[in-house]
Amino acid sequence: MEPIIHFAPYTGWVYPNETVFEWSVLIAVYPYLTGLVAGAFTVSSLYQVFGFERLKPVAHLALLTSLSFMIFVPTPLLLHLGHPERAFNSTITPHLTSAMAMFGFFASFYVALLMLEGWFAYRPFIVEQAQKRTDLLGRFYRLLTLGSYDVSEHAMRFDRKWIFALAVIGIPAAHGLHGYVGFMYGSLKAREWWSSDLMPVIFLFSAIISGVSLLAVLYVVSCKLRKITVDLACLKGLAYTIWAFIMVALVLEGLEFANIVYKGREGVDMIMQYVTGPLLVPYFILQFAIGAITPLLWLSYMIWRGTTGKALVVGVTACACLVLFSVFMMRWNVVIGGQEISKTGKGLLNYHLPFFGKEGALVAIALTLAPLALLFGLTRLFPPWADDTTHAHS
Repeated sequence: MEPIIHFAPYTGWVYPNETVFEWSVLIAVYPYLTGLVAGAFTVSSLYQVFGFERLKPVAHLALLTSLSFMIFVPTPLLLHLGHPERAFNSTITPHLTSAMAMFGFFASFYVALLMLEGWFAYRPFIVEQAQKRTDLLGRFYRLLTLGSYDVSEHAMRFDRKWIFALAVIGIPAAHGLHGYVGFMYGSLKAREWWSSDLMPVIFLFSAIISGVSLLAVLYVVSCKLRKITVDLACLKGLAYTIWAFIMVALVLEGLEFANIVYKGREGVDMIMQYVTGPLLVPYFILQFAIGAITPLLWLSYMIWRGTTGKALVVGVTACACLVLFSVFMMRWNVVIGGQEISKTGKGLLNYHLPFFGKEGALVAIALTLAPLALLFGLTRLFPPWADDTTHAHS
């Protein structure tokens, strides 16, 4: 089902080949999912590589979250393609100068890295379950041991070295995976709204705050479901991370917008008409005022007052939800907003999102929630809670 497209009033004209939105809401969901992957892995690396001990309660949850969302990252692209069965052609016969073609290699490498690091991280637990259980799951765990049951201190030191090395490799891999999305948009000179050297960096920093925010929400919800006390030191660590990176993200987005206006290239008048008209609510109010500035001020107030207890839990969770909303709006405003401005800079279009159809809102919501269902299943097989597992390296 094709999206309904209307010409916005008072906006001039566009060429006939600009009246179709080639990239729908699924292409906005795609960078949103990759951002959650990069942000979640950042939290895991802060503990595994940089030794942030206060993040220990969410370190393994971050690893599982990153893997769950990474598995679903290609799905929006496959649904968007007219012939998804041909997607493997870009990997089998790649065009090495194409950013899109190289995604298959980056994604495959990163999935393998996450699975390998997860195997080392959970190996003591896998061995314990393989020796203890005699049911079907016991067979599953015995298969995962790969024939290695050695959990001695010497073996654990070896495992810790591998975890550290994989986490170090994973930092540029995760951030490069998402930075390339911003690179792809920033390199498209035909779209004034996209053509910016800051686009990869903006995507990267917004990815970090979205992934950290997701982990904050998941950690609080999991503690409530398991009826245990939230580790306030861990939650404060996540809050400080969100607070620091959201300031950088705001500065970068402000610089990008100021750069577009200051350069004053052809079409900037239409952009100003767009951001003060159709884009005023989704861009300035939803993305910035509600989704970014409000949580920044709220977190600043809690840090200044030294808020603790239930007020801290509620405040950080609410701020994290607002940040998740803000980052999705950023993806929407980039992907859809960039196409609502004609390439000539002379006219505007309106994109109306259908609810049903393979590129409708219902599918987009399902794709966003599907990784959470997978994450729930993985946490049942591999409990990420520090108080429930016997990970020798923790």
